[in-house]
Amino acid sequence: MNPAQPNIKSSLNEKEGFQVWWRLLRPHTLTAAFVPVFVGTMLAALDGNVDLPLFAAMLLASLLIQAATNMFNEYYDFKRGLDNEQSVGIGGTIVRDGISPRTVLGLALGFFGIAMLLGIYICASSSWWIAGIGLVSMLFGYLYTGGPYPIAYTPFGEIVAGFFMGTVIIGISYYIHLLQITATVLWVSIPVAIFVGAILLANNIRDLDGDKKNGRKTIAILLGRKNAIYFLATMFVLAYGLTIVFIAVGMLPLWSLLTLLSIKKAIKAVKGFIGKSMPLEMMPAMKATAQTNTIYGALLGLSLLIQLYFPL
Repeated sequence: MNPAQPNIKSSLNEKEGFQVWWRLLRPHTLTAAFVPVFVGTMLAALDGNVDLPLFAAMLLASLLIQAATNMFNEYYDFKRGLDNEQSVGIGGTIVRDGISPRTVLGLALGFFGIAMLLGIYICASSSWWIAGIGLVSMLFGYLYTGGPYPIAYTPFGEIVAGFFMGTVIIGISYYIHLLQITATVLWVSIPVAIFVGAILLANNIRDLDGDKKNGRKTIAILLGRKNAIYFLATMFVLAYGLTIVFIAVGMLPLWSLLTLLSIKKAIKAVKGFIGKSMPLEMMPAMKATAQTNTIYGALLGLSLLIQLYFPL
């Protein structure tokens, strides 16, 4: 046994039993699936009507696709020799817990299968146009780390993840209820997309050295650690700036000023990366980035819900 194994497991506070499978889901990333569904649904509620069973199906399908994408990441990074016992930011179920790679791949495909069944229900209850968009989204979820040219290894990972996990999911979550889409929905989706992309950027800043050795060409590698941290800060400023603009022009209600309460986490995330070079040292900053997305998205959706009952 590699002597580093118990150290890294202890440092990450990894436990056995059910926790092994929970880590495989990478729960800290699942908010990136919840937030856009919640926001899109609340936008639909403001403009008309919401079908609760459709909302539940869309939320579950989104969570399953995100979890499956995480499992594909775990499987293909292991197959390419990118993950080892000392890797952080992964479930570690293969390299540290001894779970069979085929089991991880099978679970990912199973989750995709359930998501497809939910997709059929969603399409039958709304529009079959959703089927094409859903299949493309699932394909990109697979290609993010699967296939001969994984998107995660290129400078486009943040853009692709933000677009599909932000704009596309918000758009679908709105469309299935009202069978239409508006420019406002697309504009409002941009800050959410930016925050989702920020999670990926934070991940790539943390993993910069290891990714560089393994031939990846992420935006963090191309910019360098210092400039990548500046870029992360710029993304946060842009997202909050757009939110304020959308409130000023009436696309979002005044209640959406509540989203600014998440700025504290964004500042913590940026400061947490400054002067750090070891992956374990940057884990709190990575966590703060994910929490920024969670808090911002939850407050944005909540502000729309409040507007529904207490309009300003």
